[in-house]
Amino acid sequence: MGTVVTLAAQVGGAKLADGLYRLRGKDLAVVVNTGDDFEHVGLAFSPDLDTMLYTLAGIASERAGWQPEGETHAVQAMLSALGGPHRPALGDRSLAAALLRTEGLAAGRRLTQVTLDFCRHLGVQARVLPMSDDAVRTYVLTDEGAVTFHDYFNELGCEPSVRGFQYAGADAARLSEEALDALHAPDLEAVIIGPANPYHAIRPILEVAGMRELLRSRGAPVVAVTPIVGGKALTGNAGKMMRELGREASARGVAGEYLRLVDGFVIDRTDADLSQSIASLGMRVLAAPTLMRSSEDRVALARAVLEFAASIREARAVEAE
Repeated sequence: MGTVVTLAAQVGGAKLADGLYRLRGKDLAVVVNTGDDFEHVGLAFSPDLDTMLYTLAGIASERAGWQPEGETHAVQAMLSALGGPHRPALGDRSLAAALLRTEGLAAGRRLTQVTLDFCRHLGVQARVLPMSDDAVRTYVLTDEGAVTFHDYFNELGCEPSVRGFQYAGADAARLSEEALDALHAPDLEAVIIGPANPYHAIRPILEVAGMRELLRSRGAPVVAVTPIVGGKALTGNAGKMMRELGREASARGVAGEYLRLVDGFVIDRTDADLSQSIASLGMRVLAAPTLMRSSEDRVALARAVLEFAASIREARAVEAE
C-alpha cells in the first residue's frame, strides 16, 4: 500500500477522508480548500480545514460537521448583546482553532505549520494540509456584483443567481512544500477528489498554480466522487449553482467539470443509468453506494474508491503491454 492524497472540502469530503483515514492512517494526505477562508472579528477562520480536523479527530458534531460536538454559543450571544455581528454564528469551542490560528499567523508561522500542530495535538496521524500557505479567495460573480463566498453564503443566504467564479490570488499562490512532498511521493497510489461542490470547494485547489499539471504528470490514477445524487446535492448548493451556470445538475454535469483531469468517476447506484454517458467523456465509471450515514458507510466507499483506482492502474498496465 502506498500514499493516498485526497483533495477535499466540506462535510462530504471530510467524511470520505475519514473513511480513507480509517484504512490508511498516516499514509493519507489531505489537501484542503482554503478559498473560503475569511476574517471575522479579527480572527482567521478556515472552515474546511476545521471541518476536516474535527472529523478525522472524531469530535465533529453529527448534525453540523463544521463544528465540534457539544458546541455552545455564549460568546455569540454576548457579541450580539454588545452590538456585534449576528452572522456567522460563532460557536464557543470553534473559536479555539481561530484564536490559535490567528496567533500563529501573526507570529509569522505558515498556515500549514499551524494546521499540522493541530493534527498532532488532536492525535490525527494523517497529514491535513492547506492547499497553499498563500491567500486565495473565492469570489462568486452575481448579477449584483462579485462577492466573497463567505458573504454570498452568510450575508446573502446564497440567494443571488451565480454567473461565474473568480479565484483571487490562485495564479500567484504556490503549493506548500508539504503538499508537494505528498504529491511527489514515490509510492503515490491514487489521488481522490472528494464529494464537494466543484466550483467553490474543489476548483480553488485545482486553480493553485501548477496543481493541474502536477496531477496530470504524476501518473497515479485520479478519481473523483460525485456530490450530486439523483439530480440533487447531498448538502450545500451545488445543484443551484450548476443550474444557474447553465450546467446540467447531475452526476454527469459534475463529471464534465473534471474533463481531461480525472481517470475515473464514482457515481451513486441511483444514477447507474448515467454510466455510459459519463464514460463517453473519456473516464471510467464506478456506480457504488455514496451516501455516508455511518462510519461503516465511509469505510465502504473509501475501499470501493481505492479498489477502483487500483483497477485503473491495472488496466493501464495491460494496455501498455
